[in-house]
Amino acid sequence: MQRPNPTAGMHHIALYVSNFDDCEYFYTQLLGMTVDWRPDADNLYLTSGNDNFALHRAPADFTPAKHQRLDHIGFFLNERDDVDNWHIFLQNNSVQIKAKPKDHRDGTRSFYCADPDGNTVQLIHMPKK
Repeated sequence: MQRPNPTAGMHHIALYVSNFDDCEYFYTQLLGMTVDWRPDADNLYLTSGNDNFALHRAPADFTPAKHQRLDHIGFFLNERDDVDNWHIFLQNNSVQIKAKPKDHRDGTRSFYCADPDGNTVQLIHMPKK
């Protein structure tokens, strides 16, 4: 059988979080995502405009694997200076910084922080080609 038409790209990520309210604050109040849909108290769908990021309250007995498969979640930034501005803003809001801003060999610039559940989040600027 021949492979079907290609996908239209990554659009949706769903994440179990134990610190549901703190994660909601981080992604909405700090990163500026908006609530797209809240079907109930344990599920929240956020957006930056053209994406969909779901937070699901982890069950009380949830124990993630010792080494999770998810390395990090990345958010694109429009301007190169936004990388440093976001780094300062999040640092001033007591967000754990995992790696300071740096330039990469491909011309991108980024840094890494942690959300309240410890998930690694990258904020990255990719120059237009």
